[in-house]
Amino acid sequence: MGAIYEIGALCAIEESIRGLDLRDCRGYLGVSSGGFMAAGLCNGMSPRELSSVFIENSTPAPDRFDPNELMRPDWLELRQRLERLPGLLAAASWQMLAQGRAPMSALEQLGHALPTGLLSGEALAQQVHRQFSIKGRSDDFRRLKHRLVLVATDLDSGEAVLFGMPGWDHVPVSRAVQASAALPGLFPPVLIDGRHYVDGALKKTLHASVLLDEGADLLICVNPLVPYASEASETVSGSGTHIPSLVEGGLPVVLSQTFRSLIHSRLELGMKGYAHSHPNADILLFEPSKQDAELFLANTFSYSQRRHLAEHAFQSTRRQLLANADAIEAKLARHGLSLDIERLLDPGQHLVADAAHTADAGSRARLTRQALMRLDHALSQLEAKYKV
Repeated sequence: MGAIYEIGALCAIEESIRGLDLRDCRGYLGVSSGGFMAAGLCNGMSPRELSSVFIENSTPAPDRFDPNELMRPDWLELRQRLERLPGLLAAASWQMLAQGRAPMSALEQLGHALPTGLLSGEALAQQVHRQFSIKGRSDDFRRLKHRLVLVATDLDSGEAVLFGMPGWDHVPVSRAVQASAALPGLFPPVLIDGRHYVDGALKKTLHASVLLDEGADLLICVNPLVPYASEASETVSGSGTHIPSLVEGGLPVVLSQTFRSLIHSRLELGMKGYAHSHPNADILLFEPSKQDAELFLANTFSYSQRRHLAEHAFQSTRRQLLANADAIEAKLARHGLSLDIERLLDPGQHLVADAAHTADAGSRARLTRQALMRLDHALSQLEAKYKV
């Protein structure tokens, strides 16, 4: 979900801001799913190319990325854990029968037989390595033209590790991408130089100070995961349905909401901190609406859904740019950039090729909102010009 939203948002951002080339920025920083996006941009892949590779699957091998590979079970991890089960059962039985320990206390040992992750992260690393081994790209941090930082968390210390910074730039980019996205419970920790690493979002959400401390004066942040506000939710695809209560979705939905809430609360604190620690830097944050049920309920492993959701992210980011045009333009102007208002107001702009042929009542409503936004923007410009 993170990668799908980020691709749609990045395409909308680059195509709506005059003078912006996301392949030629001073530095890139990626956390979790953002690691693949940041590494791709730093390797000279445009947002549209990332869409072709990840969303459309329209590029030839080895440049094609198959998200379904991420669903491959980690059979090695499962086998190694199962091999420990007989010994653990014997120890638990001994503790209960010979030592008189309570059954639940003795059975706690069986937790050692549970896998640290259900899915294999090796498939991700292998795909990324193939793509960054193509001529003109690199899987070596030290050979990239721009600064690239990929954040992971050291499992045994809980500290953030910045792959790509001095002392950590010998690790292959593909392995760092795998470590940064190793969400505990889904993917096993990644072993690098004798240490185990997991998802970088467990420590902090943005880690933006890394680039700000190096002098970045304009930071464009894309955060794909926000907690869902069910009481004020939008309907899904105009169907008139929404989620009245998250508990109805069972454990997966509850865990998703919990994780989203945790990382977003840290993001909000971080943004406030950057305003004080780097007051001269302009920061633009793009993220989904908290009322967006469509993104929250998405089945991201369906090819048609990936395309639909990427288009959804593309259009929602365009609406965000337009709705906040005055504030965004003021920040962009300080860096020689500007919004392309006419492009933002053009209803013919799409990410996926056939999106124009799948318009529904919801899209017609969006066109109405765009017209109202255009009127509001024009009135704001008149007010500013004539000080009404």
